[in-house]
Amino acid sequence: MVIRPDLIYLDNAATTWPKPPQVAAAMTAFLAEVGANPGRSGHRLSVEASRVVYGAREAVAALVGVSDPLRVVFCANATEALNLALGGLLEPGRHVVTTSMEHNSVMRPLRALEAEGVSVTVVPCSPEGVLDPAAVAQAVRPETAMIVMNHASNVVGTLLPVSEVSAIAREHGVLLLVDGAQSVGSVPITLDGLGADLLAFTGHKSLYGSTGTGGLVIGDRVDIDRLRPLTRGGTGSRSESELHPEFLPDKYESGTPNAVGLAGLTAGVRWLLEHGVEEVSDRERRLTGALLAGLRRIAGVTVYGPLDARRQLPTVSFTIEGLEPGHAGRRLDEEFGILARVGLHCSPAAHRTIGTYPVGSVRFSLGAFTTEQDVALAVEAVATLARESRE
Repeated sequence: MVIRPDLIYLDNAATTWPKPPQVAAAMTAFLAEVGANPGRSGHRLSVEASRVVYGAREAVAALVGVSDPLRVVFCANATEALNLALGGLLEPGRHVVTTSMEHNSVMRPLRALEAEGVSVTVVPCSPEGVLDPAAVAQAVRPETAMIVMNHASNVVGTLLPVSEVSAIAREHGVLLLVDGAQSVGSVPITLDGLGADLLAFTGHKSLYGSTGTGGLVIGDRVDIDRLRPLTRGGTGSRSESELHPEFLPDKYESGTPNAVGLAGLTAGVRWLLEHGVEEVSDRERRLTGALLAGLRRIAGVTVYGPLDARRQLPTVSFTIEGLEPGHAGRRLDEEFGILARVGLHCSPAAHRTIGTYPVGSVRFSLGAFTTEQDVALAVEAVATLARESRE
């Protein structure tokens, strides 16, 4: 594995890097040795391409504890998966409950649906990003069709009480859609363990696959006759009919899939399964604890979120007194070789909740290949910026 020694990559919540070497190898092998269109032809390379896609489906199903791989529907990313679930199930006159810590991949589709007659209730979280399940229960109405929430904040990493909210959803007979873009692969997850009916995931973050991969896991309580597809077109199945297929997964997978990306996704998921999500998560938790402790000792630095590595993902947002986040991020890159994300992180609602809107924050997000030295050097760099800002 080639890792640039002059860079410390702390932007894993956006996209994990580096990837396990098996990921690039699998993608290269697909392009060099297979390369055909899956499911569109009967020749051997097309059949092999179909096996690659199905292998990705099986790998994700195994990771999230789903017995039927056909209930794993592939999309370009978690955003497309969330749009599929929200737009496919919510109709004018119905009501949806969400939280104030959501990413724009939830908020923007909801605001568009709101303009079409869907009612939206945003349950406020605490300034640490913590959600009270009782507040969700109070927000449910007779016309509520769905609760949608992230499993973990992309801004401060806070893990939300999905299982408790699931019990509320079941009690009221509504569906629970979970945005697992940050958490799937970062912490041990099963669909049943979460109690989710729909789980959106992305391949390029904690599954260590490439960009352009992701999907929606559809639970047994979801009536696929009611879940409308985002797109319709060629699927390679039922080609004699001009009516779109109604069966899984073809109903939701029109057009040629990103087979080379799914080859890489399979390799990333298998790497995770071999190493154990629990083991990767434990290591990231220890590093997160060290990062939180180091940043909190620095005068002039404010750290946001629960400030407890056991209650969050390895995602830490902070601000430096007297230093605008964008300027801080630029200096971290140019002077220290530390790559972080700054600003609002596509989550203005979350920044309003934690009190950093409109300027946002600096975000360090760790991954499986982050080292103790990376964390120590990052803390030292922030301390230098904070000291110079004070002076």
